[in-house]
Amino acid sequence: GPGGGVVRRKAGAAAAAAAASREWLVVPASGRARVEEAGKHAVMARTGLPARDLRVLDPLLSYPSTILGRERAIVVNLERVKAVITAAEVLLPNSKDPDFARFVRDLQARVLTSADQAIPLESAAISYGDTVIRDYGSTKVLPFEFRALEVCLESACRSLEEETVTLEKEAYPALDELTSKISTLNLERVRQIKSRLVAISGRVQKVRDELEHLLDDEMDMAEMYLTEKLAREDISETSSRVEVDDHDHDHDPSQLEEDMDEDYRSEPAGTASNGSFIGYKPNIEELEMLLEAYFVQIDGTLNKLSHVSVLLSLLFSLS
Repeated sequence: GPGGGVVRRKAGAAAAAAAASREWLVVPASGRARVEEAGKHAVMARTGLPARDLRVLDPLLSYPSTILGRERAIVVNLERVKAVITAAEVLLPNSKDPDFARFVRDLQARVLTSADQAIPLESAAISYGDTVIRDYGSTKVLPFEFRALEVCLESACRSLEEETVTLEKEAYPALDELTSKISTLNLERVRQIKSRLVAISGRVQKVRDELEHLLDDEMDMAEMYLTEKLAREDISETSSRVEVDDHDHDHDPSQLEEDMDEDYRSEPAGTASNGSFIGYKPNIEELEMLLEAYFVQIDGTLNKLSHVSVLLSLLFSLS
């Protein structure tokens, strides 16, 4: 009818408004989660992120696994884990998924963790947390953004590992059956396993590649030190305070220089694109240890998948 166009336009406008404003679950350092309604521009103002970085989190757009270190935030898109991490809070697109509820519980437990109250997560890589506390003395706790990042990595790696183990449990008996009796049914089962194997291997490879890419780039890792960048900003604003260096930074600056790799030290000061590290770079060792722990874990998952893949290839070349 004649009113159809108006109705369609109204529906379109309502859909656009819904897209512009979405529910976020906000987890601050206190661990008390709350749901907030926030439009794209409000989130951009709050996190300093451009619109294109927020698009990475859109569930309707399938972006590959990504971890982006920006001036005031880290954007995480790993498998089903989507988050914006700042130095003070984590913003998560809200979800009804039961896995999301588990992730939020882990996140709340982890952000509350301090040196005197360590709450271990389920993953083996979390023993890394204890190492940091031992290596740096009892006062050294990972900054908020890395505790949050750790839960994102842990959750993504765990779900991929669980899927891999499930696939292995189905693959080996199916391959055994096919070697003893070649039937249409057995061939079809193995064919389905093979296509699932290809799909999950691609996803695991993407997470592995993203971690490897980060570990290869010291500037990218330095950019992720959000708490430290804020502390440096405070220092430069109040540089008249003489005692500032002792309180605001654990490391002795001269020691920091020695710790840095030769090639890293020879770079011109202030090569960070946004100028947040002019003349100063953090000691990235703790982040490197964190990323490496999960790189080893995801690499192990990929090895399991490769093993199944090799057996499949052998079987089909023999049959």
